[in-house]
Amino acid sequence: MDSRKKFRTVFRAEGQSDVKSVKLKTAVDDMILYIIVDIILILFVLIVALPLINILSSSFSSTRAVLTGKVFLLPVDFSLEGYKAVFSHRLIVSAYRNTIFYTTVGTLINLAVTMTCAYPLSRKDFPMRKFFTVFFTFTMFFSGGLIPTYILMTQIKFVNTIWAMIIPGAMSVYNMILARTFLSNSTIQSLYDAAQIDGCSDASYFFSILLPLSKPIIAVLTLYYAVGHWNSYFNALIYLNDEKLYPLQIVLRQILVMNQIDASDLTDVEELIARQGLADLLKYSLIVVSTAPILCVYPFIQKYFMKGVMIGSLKG
Repeated sequence: MDSRKKFRTVFRAEGQSDVKSVKLKTAVDDMILYIIVDIILILFVLIVALPLINILSSSFSSTRAVLTGKVFLLPVDFSLEGYKAVFSHRLIVSAYRNTIFYTTVGTLINLAVTMTCAYPLSRKDFPMRKFFTVFFTFTMFFSGGLIPTYILMTQIKFVNTIWAMIIPGAMSVYNMILARTFLSNSTIQSLYDAAQIDGCSDASYFFSILLPLSKPIIAVLTLYYAVGHWNSYFNALIYLNDEKLYPLQIVLRQILVMNQIDASDLTDVEELIARQGLADLLKYSLIVVSTAPILCVYPFIQKYFMKGVMIGSLKG
């Protein structure tokens, strides 16, 4: 009996030591993995952040510092010369106003069209659901082309109007598929049945129940559409002739083109250096002016963004 007890004690002690060693090894392995992941993430952050910091610092530096490449992380010879050149343009105020209008109104129209289209396609009892899904998907691969589109815009009197910047891209099929998938995965049939029993119509169910539950995907679509409208320039280049309707991107392009110089036209070396330095400085200032406002939108929708993207991309 004594030998058996001693054997059990020794066996139990060895088992406990084995468990402790396994836990210790697992903890060490996890720590090594976390360190490697942290290093990789830090490298990615540096790859993304350093160019942005350099652009921001360069925009607040002097023309000579930018031209000689002295700027890296902090501004050198702090100056607002680039921003003064940008905001002194006669169309910059109207361009900002137009872009804010196009972005706000266009995004609201995009959300309205996308969500009202995605909802019926997310309902499994909707007639010809697969047909309409294929019909919309078809337009992602084939379009009428630029010339037929321009002729259509001319015939419906959209050329040189604000609607040329808003209506042609009223819905992105890709974003509609994201919204449809989100609604399909998040809609609970019992919730819809309960609403029907209480006398709730499809419209009331959509506006009163489904939309409040769809904040994540709405936030994602808002960011996608807002960024698209803010950066839009091609439609303005093709359809707009009135300078008063120009968006910000077209005006910033004009500022950049106006400040380009030809070395053969200047004989004064000092003037050539000053003009070339201003042209280089403007590139950084224009990037900040064009991107800073839309970047301010992201923090307000960040908490919904990842959830909306992940749920909307699980399955179709």
